[in-house]
Amino acid sequence: MMKTERLARRKEFEAVCTEGKSWSNNLVALRALPNSLGSNRYGFAAGKRLGGAVVRNRVKRRLREVVRRTTIKDGWDMVFIARQAATETDYRTLRKATEELLARAQLLGNGRG
Repeated sequence: MMKTERLARRKEFEAVCTEGKSWSNNLVALRALPNSLGSNRYGFAAGKRLGGAVVRNRVKRRLREVVRRTTIKDGWDMVFIARQAATETDYRTLRKATEELLARAQLLGNGRG
């Protein structure tokens, strides 16, 4: 994932979290807000209640990989928030749950949804 595809600043995260629409399941919560860039930017969050840094970073890496391998419509800022159950699940289950959220949000690109 390139730097231009990241939500880096706190203000960007807050804008998506306060103004964006949200969808969730037991593994991941998704917040999405349209942007005017014509490309997507992503943010990944894992709170301290999930566990230590190793656990939180592993979950975020898996989520990043799911997003990298999924075709998503352009023009959105998205924040993926890991839930507690995401720390105990495997990659395949996490991918399925994330793709299901993107489908419910009607954000899957033409290649899949």
